[in-house]
Amino acid sequence: MFKEKPECSMCKKEIMGAETVFVKMRYPKRKGFTEIKAYLQNEGRFICEACFNQNAK
Repeated sequence: MFKEKPECSMCKKEIMGAETVFVKMRYPKRKGFTEIKAYLQNEGRFICEACFNQNAK
């Protein structure tokens, strides 16, 4: 669980720093949180830009 590399939920490609991604997640119930990367990793599904554009058509 720790040190897991984020990856696209569709093609399993590793997400690199400064890469454009889309995150599918539920809107949080709580107010505020501090560690955005950890929150997104635990609560969201990453989709790389290529997969998102491919499925948007």
